[in-house]
Amino acid sequence: MEQLHLCAATRVAGHLRLPGSKSISNRTLLLAALADGVTLVRDLLDSDDIRHMLNALRLLGLEIEPLADRDFRVTGSGGVFPVKSADLFLGNAGTAFRPLTAALALMHGRYHLSGVERMHERPIGDLVDALRGAGADIRYLGQAGYPPLEIAPATVSTGRDITVKGNVSSQFLSALLMALPLTGAEATVAVEGELISKPYVDITLKLMQRFGVEVERSGWQRFTIPAQSRYRSPGEIVVEGDASSASYFLAAGAIAGGPVRVEGVGRDSIQGDIRFAEALASMGAHVTFGDNWIEASGSGTLRAIDADMNAIPDAAMTLAVVALAAEGTTTLRNIASWRVKETDRLAAMAAELGKLGATVEEGPDYIRITPPARLVPDVAIDTYDDHRMAMCFALVSLLDCPVTINDPKCVGKTFPGFFDALAGLAPGRGPA
Repeated sequence: MEQLHLCAATRVAGHLRLPGSKSISNRTLLLAALADGVTLVRDLLDSDDIRHMLNALRLLGLEIEPLADRDFRVTGSGGVFPVKSADLFLGNAGTAFRPLTAALALMHGRYHLSGVERMHERPIGDLVDALRGAGADIRYLGQAGYPPLEIAPATVSTGRDITVKGNVSSQFLSALLMALPLTGAEATVAVEGELISKPYVDITLKLMQRFGVEVERSGWQRFTIPAQSRYRSPGEIVVEGDASSASYFLAAGAIAGGPVRVEGVGRDSIQGDIRFAEALASMGAHVTFGDNWIEASGSGTLRAIDADMNAIPDAAMTLAVVALAAEGTTTLRNIASWRVKETDRLAAMAAELGKLGATVEEGPDYIRITPPARLVPDVAIDTYDDHRMAMCFALVSLLDCPVTINDPKCVGKTFPGFFDALAGLAPGRGPA
């Protein structure tokens, strides 16, 4: 197994330009592919998940031309993918697999969708049930409720509400919303139960609006797409920097002095994960916002928090490691969705924090963390093929505690240059 040893450090400062948002990148690619006209997509994220979406769209007959500096020209299909039979491998990219499942169910073609082993352990049954309820023909090729899938030609009807559960993944609702304008008919999606990760649905709605489709929302329970809705290219769209990735560097500034400034995301971001900065501030960090930047620095000892993290589950993982630098016991609540991500993140986080000497209580939808008097040095952190586990635990090295990251290349899912970027904040320190 490849390993990366990070030397101990106690001080970082600097600034960096964030890579593009994964959530915005893959949503934008799909909407551009479905739209009328040509879209220039600027600052697209360069990562495994985005490459899976690009490869899939090309196999489906889309013309996507790479330009300079992570810019791409996407020629839209007008809502009809040219290729009616394809075998698509989507790795562990949930932001590609779920939306493509919904879109392809409306394409009157035959498609096979698969991924890596972990993707086949991530639930998709709620989305499939919603689509089948509207007439889609989708078959499980393995365990019921999970990929891989086969989609056959069928007619989807929107004559009655399409109901989807909201408590497992907001990607199911986002997938339906992005696909249903393809019917040309009025469509209403009703959410059953509590909708988690609402800010990610908000990203979907705002991007659909950029492509000419206005969704009428009644709270977070009913969403109506007007009849004759159709995606139209906005001409050009710039992908914001990734707010989830920003969390690691803002946390670095908070626990190791700073200031650290991230550029590419700011106070007007459409990403809910910028609320991570507010959580840092509640722990005692000094945080400031600009139009296109956020900056964080330490302002003395951090304090523990007890907070509902349902809205920002990805960024909440970073807070679990920041808790090691805080006085008291930190409790992160309403994070059951951690269990169905790239790994069971609740179990994985509890195990790895425990290796460092923390006292950890793992509940069904919460984690409680009390830091030790002194962290255990030179621990080898298992990352479970989960990019966020690797990036979160790299921060341990900034607590004057050397640490080894197993399988560091898993960060390629969203941020291939992460470790170099982190090392660049502390001159003379970095991977050993």
